[in-house]
Amino acid sequence: MKMKKWLSSIGMQVVIAMLVGAVVGHLMGADAAVFAPLGTLFISLIKMLVIPLVLVAIVVGAASLGDSPSAGKIGITTFAFFLITSALAVVLAIGLGVWLKPGATADFSNVAQTSDMIQVTAADGKIAGAVDTIIGMIPTNVFESMTSGNIIQILVFSIFFGIALTKVKGDGAKQVQKGLSTILEALVWMITKVMIIAPLGVFGLMAEAVGTYGFERLEVVLNLFWIYVAGIFIFGFVVYPLLVHFLSPVSARRFIFLMKKPQVMALSTASSMATLPVNMQTVEEELKVSNATASFVLPLGATINMSGNAIYYGLVAIFFAQMYQVDLSMMAYAAIILTSTLGAIGQAGVPGPTFLVVAVLMSAGIPIDGLPLLFALDRIFDMIRTALNITGDAACAVIVDKYAPKDAA
Repeated sequence: MKMKKWLSSIGMQVVIAMLVGAVVGHLMGADAAVFAPLGTLFISLIKMLVIPLVLVAIVVGAASLGDSPSAGKIGITTFAFFLITSALAVVLAIGLGVWLKPGATADFSNVAQTSDMIQVTAADGKIAGAVDTIIGMIPTNVFESMTSGNIIQILVFSIFFGIALTKVKGDGAKQVQKGLSTILEALVWMITKVMIIAPLGVFGLMAEAVGTYGFERLEVVLNLFWIYVAGIFIFGFVVYPLLVHFLSPVSARRFIFLMKKPQVMALSTASSMATLPVNMQTVEEELKVSNATASFVLPLGATINMSGNAIYYGLVAIFFAQMYQVDLSMMAYAAIILTSTLGAIGQAGVPGPTFLVVAVLMSAGIPIDGLPLLFALDRIFDMIRTALNITGDAACAVIVDKYAPKDAA
């Protein structure tokens, strides 16, 4: 009976699907691409629902908090948490890189760059200035923003609209809030049903990834990979749990135990957005965070909280600096920390190659020639860092909820 319950867990089914997909991909090689449509179908269904889910969830969350004296404190605390933890993640990555020296013995000379690798140029590292970034956050047409999937612009509009609902007099605004809450429940129900096919989708994604790239290329950057995993482990199982333990009513042990399900989903989908429904369910039902706080913090975190990406940026910068024997000055280290932190905050919560690492390398004067090899392995790195990203979102929600108004649930 216990075994049956264990196997019926969606998290366990996803883990099994990942393992089977990896084996099938290894055995079939490039032919495993035949299973790619399974992964594409799953991700497409998630993407179909993510935009309306984020829009409605943020409006509901902002409306619940917007008229409260605690709203400003919650918003500031949330942004401060994401910014500080991302900066700490980069510092940890740099410390591990300087100590363990992953790039000191790396040799890329015998590694051929094949046609399936993404080519990188300096233009890929171009990032907008501060003024352009701020202006770009404002949607000139919110419907166009939703069509193009511009999450940052959707967030800005949703927060503004949610707060506006609390300022409108009369029962009309309350009815709109209730209606949006009902829509949010319907969207969560829809995504819950989509999750039924998650094991099939994960199988397809893993089979294609392993079949396309294989495990051989990982040998070239094995030192970087294991140090990266160590950094993710330290931040995910030490830093975040300790922050939760000391800054919230939830114990570190309970937090680690309850985060297994969303972490497995993040590991398999490599998408903070795709993991959002599972994370919300865990945070609200298991960690007992109010719906208002979860609806505000988690969609926001899935968009701007990327501490796993920050560790990746910092460690890759040190890796290539050592590989090319570039002596980094204190200003170069500062540039890596600043660019990695801001890049992590601005990285969208969807899977894909992280070209922002180019900007990090360029900011410190580090060559970008060897990056295509890492991009070929980006799926593996992305899976791991996404698991840390959503853990940070949940940690923030648990901590912020301590300051949330009692009537906002």
